[in-house]
Amino acid sequence: MDVIIVDDEPGARRTLRECCAREADLRVIGEFGDSARALEAIRAQPPHLLFLDIQIDSRTGLQLARQLDPHTLPLIVFVTAYDNYALEAFEVSAVDYLLKPFDDDRFRRTLARVRQRREAESAADRHQVLEQLLAQVERNARATTEARPRILAESGSRMHMLDAAQVEVAEADRNYVKLIVGREAYLTRSTLQLAERALQSQSTLRISRSCVVNMNHVREVSRTPRGDFILVMTGGTTVTSSEGYREAVRDYLTRLKLG
Repeated sequence: MDVIIVDDEPGARRTLRECCAREADLRVIGEFGDSARALEAIRAQPPHLLFLDIQIDSRTGLQLARQLDPHTLPLIVFVTAYDNYALEAFEVSAVDYLLKPFDDDRFRRTLARVRQRREAESAADRHQVLEQLLAQVERNARATTEARPRILAESGSRMHMLDAAQVEVAEADRNYVKLIVGREAYLTRSTLQLAERALQSQSTLRISRSCVVNMNHVREVSRTPRGDFILVMTGGTTVTSSEGYREAVRDYLTRLKLG
């Protein structure tokens, strides 16, 4: 199967490329970090299998998928690090996806389903499933937007309304709480306990006395020599768990493992 990889993170592309290289029937014919070049390449030489990141650039992976030719639609495995409403839609639509970070075993299980689908589905079948998925994602996104909690915080001399789902990290900072959104930091005069309550609609985890993390935004996980967890967030912020919260982080991550 000819494979194209589309992901804006070089590390994620490398991981997928290395996983594919270990499979005798896969041949990577292209990898792209931006949606425009990816769409052009897919249209010029449609692959059999497409690994497609949900969040690429100005165009999401779902929007890119919608622009593909239905008659040459490849098998698609969506790749994501969060997007709860999208994951729910994948389950409902029986679409294959990989949740970052994934291991070799998870990749192989996904690939086994892909091989079965290749034998059983036509391009028309795949297009119908994709349309069902897109409709489900849009319904879930609307429901999320209608019920989204918001937080008022300041940056410089201005006040900002932040969606709780956008907040990656909340850190105690004396009489304030610092909220990290991407590469930006905002302050709100509050306690970490109140901030944690305001973020309760999200999958949050306290990793130290002074830090709460929105686990939907965790991109990478590693360990320090002493065993604490280092979490790299979507926007690039790095936070480290403390010894007293090490077990809680380990338990949470263990629940995410398959098998």
